[in-house]
Amino acid sequence: MVAPDAVSEEDIDKLIIPDYQSLQDDEPTFKAYIEATVYDKEGHLIQHHRQPMRSLTQYFLAFMSIPIQGTSQNAGANYAPGILTSVLGLPSMITTIGGFQNSYYGTANITWSWSIQLGSGTQAFSPSLTSLAEPIANGSGAGQLVYGYASVTYVGTSIYTSITVSNDTSDTINVTEIGLTGTIDIIYLATASSYAINSYNFLLSYDTLSTAISIPPNSLATFQVTISFSG
Repeated sequence: MVAPDAVSEEDIDKLIIPDYQSLQDDEPTFKAYIEATVYDKEGHLIQHHRQPMRSLTQYFLAFMSIPIQGTSQNAGANYAPGILTSVLGLPSMITTIGGFQNSYYGTANITWSWSIQLGSGTQAFSPSLTSLAEPIANGSGAGQLVYGYASVTYVGTSIYTSITVSNDTSDTINVTEIGLTGTIDIIYLATASSYAINSYNFLLSYDTLSTAISIPPNSLATFQVTISFSG
């Protein structure tokens, strides 16, 4: 059994927005934080870290425009809204996907998902960052971590994205950077009888960790990014 966290939600609020006391009660607030917990091979908690997450990229804002603005056009238009083409780089028309005129085109389905990428480097933040400085690959080779499936849940006014990774190597791996990542899949009719999928990957946030997360051999760690809206 693992001991429960000793940090309360009140402590989190104080950590994230200590200087916001002057905000009016009716003003909307946005809070985000990163949490990491490391367990040894016996399941004992050996490190716990929590810090504010502050560095959302332009791609996160574009992602948020999808449910807010929508992706459909009026009946006379067969092209994507500008926010999807100018920021995310998606094709403007289904007929241009793959560089050919598609006589079978109709509607296209857009699906999107989030995950977490870990890294062992550092870099200055920019809203247009597209990658971590030194991403840690998924695998059991030297310097790699085995990534589990990401979990994305929505509870109340908060979105929780979490992932568990394990270190199957013989060396300790230090995680010094973390990013929330997003993938958009466009599913469309490529021929009269077959569908195709085009995938587009984005870095939605980038933060360096104020304390390195050390994952010893044969140990695992969970990382969670929480984004909360209230008001």
